[in-house]
Amino acid sequence: MTSYTIQPLDASTWEAFAELVERNNGIYGGCWCMGYHPEVSRTDAALNRASKERRARDGGAHAALVLDDHGIAQGWCQYGSPGELPGIKHGREYRKDPPPRPDWRITCVFVDRKHRGQGIARAALGGALAQIAAAGGGLVEAISEVTDGRQAQGRFLFSATVELFEEHGFARGRPVGKHAWIVSRQVSPS
Repeated sequence: MTSYTIQPLDASTWEAFAELVERNNGIYGGCWCMGYHPEVSRTDAALNRASKERRARDGGAHAALVLDDHGIAQGWCQYGSPGELPGIKHGREYRKDPPPRPDWRITCVFVDRKHRGQGIARAALGGALAQIAAAGGGLVEAISEVTDGRQAQGRFLFSATVELFEEHGFARGRPVGKHAWIVSRQVSPS
């Protein structure tokens, strides 16, 4: 069984993060996990890469990076303040009846294709919650997909599953899509 360590995404882990993203075609063809940041480019993968690197090096990107026992990144969980990550999945429906403003938002959970089903998403989410606690805690929200009783396509699970969030103490708020729910949890400071 492989053991994992969790490290924050920053200047010291940028190369491991970049290798994982490059190994996976830029994530969804070049997103570089910039889709929820304000400066995202829908068409320029190189710009997304440069923007993510700048954010990682100056502290403007937050993620729990999962490294295997060889020090190779196999996944991550991105989180940040609503100012850092203003983009919202199902935004139109979300804004119809917005929940209380969160302190933190979890937007992406990614696992290398060859390492799925090995507990990396679980480790990444737990790592992100630990990093949030270390940063002072607060209200954390995500918008995720319910998969109980249905086979969901992987491309819709970039924000993990509601069931995984529930395992980590999140509660469902309300649906914002056919299978999408707002989930939230209060995280105590550590």
